Amino acid sequence: MARILIVEDNELSRDMLSRRLAKKGYEVVAAENGEEGVERAASDKPDLILMDLALPVLDGWEATRRLKTASQTAGIPVIGLSAHAMAGDEQRARDIGCDDFDTKPVELPRLLGKIEALLRGPRP
Repeated sequence: MARILIVEDNELSRDMLSRRLAKKGYEVVAAENGEEGVERAASDKPDLILMDLALPVLDGWEATRRLKTASQTAGIPVIGLSAHAMAGDEQRARDIGCDDFDTKPVELPRLLGKIEALLRGPRP
């Protein structure tokens, strides 16, 4: 099954999402901030990244930009996640390279649909 990297600073959210995805058969790896997320993406080579956009150390906006400009990680689909989505955030997320966008708290069936669509879809 596919490996998913969850980049989320909130321990409860990270653990809850990790458990729910593991129950669906995904292999899950996690990072607590954007800098660690960029490092884990390069080392663990996930099939997809769930990126919280409000992160410490290096925010998810910049982490995604770095991932999408590095040849080693540019083809990994990224779903940007935001608990405080403002008008224009989805477009901003897509402009920096997110392949999709969702809001928190996560509605698992909707998120799973987005994950599955990206995992099936063509890579750039």
